[in-house]
Amino acid sequence: MRKADSNMSNKQKLIYLDNAATTRTAPEVAEAMLPYFSEYYGNPSSVYEFSGISKKAVTQAREQIASSIGAKAQEIYFTAGGSESDNWALKAAADALKEKGRHIITSKIEHHAVLHSCEYLEKQGFEVTYLDVDENGVIRLDDLKKAIRPDTILISIMFANNEIGTMEPIREVGQIARERGILFHTDAVQAYGHVPINVDEYQIDMMSASGHKLNGPKGIGFLYIRTGVKIRSFIHGGAQERKRRAGTENVPAIVGFGKAAQMAAEHMEEWADKERELRDYLIQRVLAEVPYTRLNGHRTNRLPNNCNFAFQFIEGESLLIMLDMAGICASSGSACTSGSLDPSHVLLAIGLPHEIAHGSLRITLSHENTREEMDYVVGEIKRIVERLRSMSPLYEDFIRKGKA
Repeated sequence: MRKADSNMSNKQKLIYLDNAATTRTAPEVAEAMLPYFSEYYGNPSSVYEFSGISKKAVTQAREQIASSIGAKAQEIYFTAGGSESDNWALKAAADALKEKGRHIITSKIEHHAVLHSCEYLEKQGFEVTYLDVDENGVIRLDDLKKAIRPDTILISIMFANNEIGTMEPIREVGQIARERGILFHTDAVQAYGHVPINVDEYQIDMMSASGHKLNGPKGIGFLYIRTGVKIRSFIHGGAQERKRRAGTENVPAIVGFGKAAQMAAEHMEEWADKERELRDYLIQRVLAEVPYTRLNGHRTNRLPNNCNFAFQFIEGESLLIMLDMAGICASSGSACTSGSLDPSHVLLAIGLPHEIAHGSLRITLSHENTREEMDYVVGEIKRIVERLRSMSPLYEDFIRKGKA
């Protein structure tokens, strides 16, 4: 367990279990970034030799990332993060192909960066089909095939869900899209750096990713655009990123992203095995020791670090506050919507009633977590859930009726 910062009241320890929201920047990543703040600070677009150092660093990072997904370096375009990448992919593809058709297919459980982009496009005259998912959060391939029309121009399905961790059948989706000549985009923000991805193998045309989900810095992402895919610029201005994305390159963040990508590729199997072992241990104990609890998402076909539970008869917000008081950082869903009191759109899509969806807890692990931490977390979950249920009239009624 890592000690909490001295400003964190009187907590003795901090157990960070919200790695789907963001991850700790690895010391090696921070070290790689540092020289590009005040030593090699040249603008990579300038022509003099000093700026060539920055340009070379950006090129190296681009190559590191490209090699991690089996892409060419010139197919990687740096952005400010996953949300920008999703917006660029959907809006620019729709604009470029609007003469061919105005129909887009996505799923009901996508990240809001995709869903809200689709809502924007609907206001511009595009039609969007939102595919249902099964109780585990997996799209049905038959539904996808039936949804395809002659005017379908784009399919966007996430690689893995950010809330429940379920992995989608991306290989099959890519094949269906390729056979029908439809562009295929995947939001791989949660999956990239955690599970193997090869863009050729999965027949992916565009892919979004973000640096801070794999021990890299915040504020940096990329959009992979397959050679030959003709989509326009999203940010207009200078001629950076081969005239496709204007703005002076964030050199320190790009360098950090490249280093994080390299480390993730080198350690992926080792880290995933450790996370999977801790994940399965935690799931087994919580389901066995906390009654009226269910696991959300597929039991095995999920990200190696993701656990998502629904506890009946409690409010997730109260659970989070009490876990925080015990030094445990977790979430009730996506960090991007944590200010909302509405139940998760993902949990509703897999069929959970509102009252159960409100009692959700997402725990996302890191290879730095330990079994001892999991034991402490289980103990605290049991204690807190029991206490919250003892104050719940719904639970009291349920128990009374059960004894009647």
